[in-house]
Amino acid sequence: MPWGNGSAATSLLEPPAAEQEAPGERPPFSAGTYELLALLIATIGVLGLCNNLLVLVLYYKFKRLRTPTNLFLVNISLSDLLVSVFGVSLTFMSCLRSRWVWDAAGCVWDGFSNSLFGIVSIMTLTVLAYERYIRVVHAKVIDFSWSWRAITYIWLYSLAWTGAPLLGWNRYTLEIHGLGCSVDWKSKDPNDTSFVLFFFSWLSGCTCCDHGLFVEDFQTVQVIRLLKYEKKVAKMCFLMISTFLICWMPYAVVSLLVTYGYGNLVTPTVAIIPSFFAKSSTAYNPVIYIFMSRKFRQCLLQLLCFRLMRFQRTAKETPGEENDKPIRPIVMSQKGGDRPKKKVTFSSSSIIFIITSDDTQQIDDNSKENGTKVNVIQVKPL
Repeated sequence: MPWGNGSAATSLLEPPAAEQEAPGERPPFSAGTYELLALLIATIGVLGLCNNLLVLVLYYKFKRLRTPTNLFLVNISLSDLLVSVFGVSLTFMSCLRSRWVWDAAGCVWDGFSNSLFGIVSIMTLTVLAYERYIRVVHAKVIDFSWSWRAITYIWLYSLAWTGAPLLGWNRYTLEIHGLGCSVDWKSKDPNDTSFVLFFFSWLSGCTCCDHGLFVEDFQTVQVIRLLKYEKKVAKMCFLMISTFLICWMPYAVVSLLVTYGYGNLVTPTVAIIPSFFAKSSTAYNPVIYIFMSRKFRQCLLQLLCFRLMRFQRTAKETPGEENDKPIRPIVMSQKGGDRPKKKVTFSSSSIIFIITSDDTQQIDDNSKENGTKVNVIQVKPL
């Protein structure tokens, strides 16, 4: 299969179509629509940046989150974070200027970065589904070395797919809406079409991996109890995969329509909605972690309420002096062969147990002179 031709190589050096527009040519959207799109893509970028950065901070600060499985979640958050930074910024500036304002290199970078980080996310979800399958069905536990090797292969594999257009197997070009770049879906060149067909064949194969989430029946109660947590994590992974596919499916359908010659049905308005909807997937995964993972939820609450909890703990350990009142309990003595009686008294700061073997009497500062043998145990509250 050829990996390039003269026209493909030359097209990479030409400025995008938006830069070649005539000064009086009408843009595909109105000024108000561009402002709305700028607000929308900025919201997606800020939410994706903050949510995924929060996941990375939680993983860094809390050791109980550092598991081989969570390492894949961190890899997804990292790729989504990079999409929020690199994949959104160029589109946002173009929305403000009502046209694509970057040169050919900027178009190539926009298409390459969005494709790379998107493929990293879907490949990580695929490996995560496989990890859930071997963990729940076959009871095999992975370690950190397995996770790091898998993540390395994911990035190399994604680089191979996204690097192919840079070498001439298809190319990155401006999309129909003129606010971002992607693979050339509408090219009729066999070399470019073959890339698209292979790409969607591979994408379809990745979506079949969720079949590994079915759980076999186990006999022992201990294994069933262990599987409760594992099944919950599997449900979380299944929801992540479903959300990713829902966000990217409209974009895939529009791309296939353009590839198979139905580009006349795809207007700029039809093209921009699936594109922005696909980029919004970067903000959903951290929300799924928080709502479905008790560990992430507890760590988030601990991170947000750390100062308040520390203040409350200090207040309990050092109560105010106005709450401390003198305690003069009456202690029942031992009579005959009975066991020593106990008297429990309460104060604002502690619980006091006093045990004595003498006659009934009040305990005061003269107890030592009277020869009374008193055992005092003070227990502070937690």
